[in-house]
Amino acid sequence: MSFWNRRKAIDTAAGDPAHALKKTLSWYHLIALGVGAIVGTGIYTLTGVGAGLAGPGVMLSFLIAGAVCACAALCYAELSTMIPASGSAYTYSYVAMGEPVAWFVGWSLILEYTLVCAAVAVGWSAHATGLFRMAGFPEFLLAGPHVEFADGTHGLVNLPAVIISFAVAGLLALGTKESATVNMVLVVIKIAALGLFVVLCLPAFDAGHFTPFMPQGFAAHTVAGAAGPDAIKVGVMAAASLIFFAFYGFDAVSTAAEETKNPKRDLTIGIVGSMLICTLIYMLVAAVAIGASRAEVFSKSEAPLVFILETLQHPKMAQLVALAAVVALPTVILAFMYGQSRIFFVMARDGLLPPALSRVNAKTGTPVLMTLLTGALSALLSGLLSLKDIAELANAGTLAAFIAVGLSVIVLRVRDPSRPRVFATPLWQLVAPGAILGCLYLFYSLPAKTQRYFLYAHLIGAAVYFLYGVRRSALARAEAGKG
Repeated sequence: MSFWNRRKAIDTAAGDPAHALKKTLSWYHLIALGVGAIVGTGIYTLTGVGAGLAGPGVMLSFLIAGAVCACAALCYAELSTMIPASGSAYTYSYVAMGEPVAWFVGWSLILEYTLVCAAVAVGWSAHATGLFRMAGFPEFLLAGPHVEFADGTHGLVNLPAVIISFAVAGLLALGTKESATVNMVLVVIKIAALGLFVVLCLPAFDAGHFTPFMPQGFAAHTVAGAAGPDAIKVGVMAAASLIFFAFYGFDAVSTAAEETKNPKRDLTIGIVGSMLICTLIYMLVAAVAIGASRAEVFSKSEAPLVFILETLQHPKMAQLVALAAVVALPTVILAFMYGQSRIFFVMARDGLLPPALSRVNAKTGTPVLMTLLTGALSALLSGLLSLKDIAELANAGTLAAFIAVGLSVIVLRVRDPSRPRVFATPLWQLVAPGAILGCLYLFYSLPAKTQRYFLYAHLIGAAVYFLYGVRRSALARAEAGKG
């Protein structure tokens, strides 16, 4: 059999029971995991960045990005309940389209999750460095080598980012249920902080701030006079391609399929529920922010929600929201590091990565080695590198995974239409193509530099697959055994 035709069977997608994960999660854990991943860096920072690209039209950007993600979420819900195995889009692609596509998608997810974990760790460090300075840490341990100080010296390592990466990995290694419970508490805190922001800003709401609604137009385009691959794109769609970062995270819920007590019910609730909750939160917070302050004003701040509260003369409440942001960011790292370790785990279990990485700890029911390795990788990137220029690669990787999920729904509907589907994507003939076309348009709207880096990263991934995975995968070994 050619490697192009290697596909997993749906009924055996979960793999060897000896390498199975412990079932400890309920639907409320999954909703908290999804909300924890989605509500974080995006709502606290990208509201301002998006407003700078689209003006008040950022409301439409949120709606478009949310609609594309909603289509993808419905596809995820169908596949995750039909194939209740870890691996998310990687596993679904393996079943529907075969091993090479699955590798491409798995590599995209690794790219996405690694960059998100590292970027959020750096963001958390930016908020927490004051505490480390008070504790007596020298400046060269609070910034990576890319940072140059006023005296001409450079940083050595972003120690706070390294610490938070390992702390989250350690929490995940203790057990999925324990980390999910901590995550729920932190999610409640940050949702409460956003609620406080809305309550304090509503009295200052001015509908006049929404005019003109789309000062930069709808389609993504470069600023007048700018040229070259590094030129900044503006417009509603340019903002949507960036704000997309603020929405994904619900896909991390699907990586918990094997650890869910009742996956056929709880995965649908977790995926669709977290998307609906977060879309409503984003639309409300963005509308209130624009109503309380003009987009061109607060878009210049790296912490727009805090900035708006300060301009409304609520300094103590601004500090409280800022503190909640520090609390919120580790929950994003937790959710994506969880997803990252499970993607690594399943790819290792399938033989596309060294099988030793798929071992599950008998006591905690978690892949401890893989979890700690994920934490180390995040710590390395966040401690030494500046991710400013490549952070949008996370969006590119996620868009590729979402496209694969939409294609998987279409392929399995055509190839196996009679298979029972606990959750069936409504109007799948429209929803699945809508997810694919929407993601393609968002990818087109990304900066040219990001698209180029995405290509380079996947050329490296292709080399890894053909040098290792194509001969060592479980399906390849099974073929050799038959021969």
